[in-house]
Amino acid sequence: MFINNLKQFLEKLDHYRDNVLFLFIKPFWPRFVSPNHLTYIRIITGLLLIVLLFFFNINNKLLIISLFCLGVLTDLFDGSVARGLNKTTDLGTMLDPIADRILIIPIAFYSLFGPHKWLLLLLLFAELIGALISLFQKTKEVHVVPNIFGKTKMVLWSLVFIAILKAWPEAPSVFFIDIVWLSLVFSFLSIFTRLLELNKKGYIKNKIINKFYENI
Repeated sequence: MFINNLKQFLEKLDHYRDNVLFLFIKPFWPRFVSPNHLTYIRIITGLLLIVLLFFFNINNKLLIISLFCLGVLTDLFDGSVARGLNKTTDLGTMLDPIADRILIIPIAFYSLFGPHKWLLLLLLFAELIGALISLFQKTKEVHVVPNIFGKTKMVLWSLVFIAILKAWPEAPSVFFIDIVWLSLVFSFLSIFTRLLELNKKGYIKNKIINKFYENI
């Protein structure tokens, strides 16, 4: 099945990435810096970007890109640090996607609002659905496992928004906009696979989801 094969391929890449980062993390990572500390930094960075961009209209390209890259680096390391040092926590698992949204959404508004409003709308819609599913999982006390499609989406967003910010205020290349469209495929795959998991565990009942999964 295509989705399963794609999932396994992406999980292998993610596993290789972890192994490379572990070479640095396991011997050298300062133990007083926890994965949750990195997540908190990403949340603070995202909130700071919101204030700078939308309340003070700060358009200093170097400052905005530097802050965004700081947030991206925390996302690169927090999960690997948690796995490499066996410091995975329920709080960290819950906060990680929230931190991602706080970092990405203001940059998406800043970069896409106006000429690419439909792309922005779909991006926000996918994130809203994802947040609602997370909330539903929380109410049902379902253990939430990081989703490889969601991780892939975040990697694509991180790279493409750095490129878009670098070109700003010039219009972004069509290539980068196409990458954002591609990332939406991974957003909806993430949503679909999470719904499938809930369906299999009996928290929702929908035969169409299983039939659709069997045919792709």
